[in-house]
Amino acid sequence: MPKYYEDKEEDGRACSGVREDLRQCLLESPCVLQENKSPKQCLREGHCRSLQVTFFACKRSMLDTRARFRGRKGY
Repeated sequence: MPKYYEDKEEDGRACSGVREDLRQCLLESPCVLQENKSPKQCLREGHCRSLQVTFFACKRSMLDTRARFRGRKGY
């Protein structure tokens, strides 16, 4: 689920909302908290897979020329 922050500065980069949610999901996962693994290792093991796919689709839509008309995927 997307998280919206009122006190947070606006990030001008593309797909910033999905990126922030993916970061938070990885940092709050049991893989990082209990097993003391790095977020990169947890991402490779398959944690937060749905947010990873959404982030990939958002980044890929930046290269798609149809995105000029349809808008970027993601949120």
